Amino acid sequence: MNKFRTDQLRNVALVSHSGAGKTSLAEAMLFEAKSSKRLGRVDNGTSIMDFDAEEIKRQISINLATAPCEWQGNKINILDPPGYFDFAGDLIASLRVADGAVLVVCASSGVEVGTEKAWDYAEQYQLPRMVFVNKLERENANFAKAVDELREMYGPQVVPVQLPIGNAENFKGFVDLIEQKAYLWDGDNVAEGTIPDEMASDIESARDVLIEAVSVTDDELMMKYLEGEEVTDAEIKKALAVGTKTGEVVPVLCGSATSNVGVAQLLNYIVYCMPSPAEVEYTGINKDGEEVKITTADEGLCALVYKTLADPYVGKLTFFKVLSGTIKSDSVVYNATTGKDERIGQLFIMKGKENIPVDELGPGDLGAVAKLQDTNTNDTLTSKKASVVAKGIEFPKPVMTMAVQPKAKGDEDKIGSGLARLAEEDPTFTVEKSVETSEILISGLGELHLEIMCSRLESKFGAQVELSTPSVPYRETITGTAKVEGKHKKQSGGRGQYGHVWIEISPGSNNEDDELEFIDNIFGGAVPKQYIPAVEKGIRETMEEGILAGYPIVNIKVSLYDGSYHSVDSSEMAFKIAASMALKKGFMEANPILLEPILNVSIIVPEHYMGDVMGDLNKKRGRILGMDPQNGNQVIRAQVPMAEMFKYAIDLRSITQGRGSFTTEFSHYEEVPQPIAEQIIAESNQSVS
Repeated sequence: MNKFRTDQLRNVALVSHSGAGKTSLAEAMLFEAKSSKRLGRVDNGTSIMDFDAEEIKRQISINLATAPCEWQGNKINILDPPGYFDFAGDLIASLRVADGAVLVVCASSGVEVGTEKAWDYAEQYQLPRMVFVNKLERENANFAKAVDELREMYGPQVVPVQLPIGNAENFKGFVDLIEQKAYLWDGDNVAEGTIPDEMASDIESARDVLIEAVSVTDDELMMKYLEGEEVTDAEIKKALAVGTKTGEVVPVLCGSATSNVGVAQLLNYIVYCMPSPAEVEYTGINKDGEEVKITTADEGLCALVYKTLADPYVGKLTFFKVLSGTIKSDSVVYNATTGKDERIGQLFIMKGKENIPVDELGPGDLGAVAKLQDTNTNDTLTSKKASVVAKGIEFPKPVMTMAVQPKAKGDEDKIGSGLARLAEEDPTFTVEKSVETSEILISGLGELHLEIMCSRLESKFGAQVELSTPSVPYRETITGTAKVEGKHKKQSGGRGQYGHVWIEISPGSNNEDDELEFIDNIFGGAVPKQYIPAVEKGIRETMEEGILAGYPIVNIKVSLYDGSYHSVDSSEMAFKIAASMALKKGFMEANPILLEPILNVSIIVPEHYMGDVMGDLNKKRGRILGMDPQNGNQVIRAQVPMAEMFKYAIDLRSITQGRGSFTTEFSHYEEVPQPIAEQIIAESNQSVS
């Protein structure tokens, strides 16, 4: 591939709701720019961007893919992130390293939830945007309706620069409002043609709206427009470029990706209206923890790692964007995040799964390198003297947790190492072993996310697992008091066993973290001092095993106040057994209860879903603590039992059509309602028997 200056680069993310056709648009852009010899298709598995086996099988994007193409002497790096909610981490990563976003909207579906989320993320990163209304040949396609929805949600700065000629089965091409040219599609090819007479008034009014929208970028142009003077095509085009880069204008284009209609014109607008990295400032953190600006003109290397991927052929692949300086093959760089040097081997430009070797990559460009030892997503690669670390990507936290069990015995080690490798790749995926239940727990952004991770575990590491709902780490305690005797006496010829204790058992200090308060109240040597630690040990071991339903016992006070011993037959083991017997008896007499973990839950939802969400929380035994407005949404604060929250990501997505989000954190333990506790105890006893 040719070398390009920074001002000849365009880094553009194609973002959309899942199914709007952004991957098909990426394929059409590569084909139109002759970066691909055929027009790849998602539905028949020939896509350059969707190359993963799971993507081909499911016909959806799962990974962030990149590919470059050359257009009008410029290099466009296309970033194609997934549109599905479960893979929002890759969407956010793509927008962090892109310098502009093309929002792809389906002409028949209009603005969808994924459209809104993609817009919000682009807004968060203050990225210039343009819209491509796709699938105009599809049944029920309606360009005007889609534009009206966009303008209603995002304001009059969303303005068409093209109008379609017909919709759905009558779609025949489009008119460019600046050039005032028609591009007609005959079912196979697109060529310049005559503007239909019946569109003249629509074009005139739409062009007027466009001029009004772009005139906000230039006072002279605004005066010219207000005074009714003629505005030239060149003036409109220049103002549109300025307005797009500043975010004051969001141009709307149209076409069909699968039919390759309007794609060449989209590439033209990307080159002309989207900023190059040379026009962009990036954010970094200096050694004093202060935010500073990074530009491509800065000296010294600064590259942000935005993705890592375990490739079965070349090993670990590290994807990065060069924010400043130059990175070269066969060199040594400094990882400013970890404080370690890294040996850089052969650099690549990624084109889907194809690796294109390059000698170096300059400021603003995207690339990849294999087999880095100590570098992960969000790390910054610099020259040794650099003192600025690029501001990292804020990935969403996991919201759904499942337990994994091996399908075959002996796979535990493979599963553990494989899941750890997958967690290194994906910052939205975590793995931990529960101390309380001994289960391996995996957490992600949704059910599909976790299913895909298990599929990757099998395909990459050869380990098969089954997913199940995690066990709730219940605990047991008491609310009453009991005095009980425990006597272990056994005579079987020779030396016998004798241990005898009296204990008082009562509630502890009301802190569930305090497992046991053990008090030695023995007077007169009723139980010799050398056996008292054995009594405490017997009680602690029984507490770990549980008595009521097999869950750990917490927050109890045990007083050893009497007992007896035998000068020959007593032993530590005998007193340990006696103490265990006493605790089991006393625990059941002291009004035992089951405790469950309660989570603090914070839910962000649009206001019109409030009633449904709160109703659902009530069904889940939740307590509403309060509500606060936030950026046009409502934040519901509640406390909900953990047992009710394992599938909440699915429930909330269903209730709010994907518009809600939530976070959780552990709060405390409290008593399980009696009917539910009885059911849990019965199930536990049944499984033991």
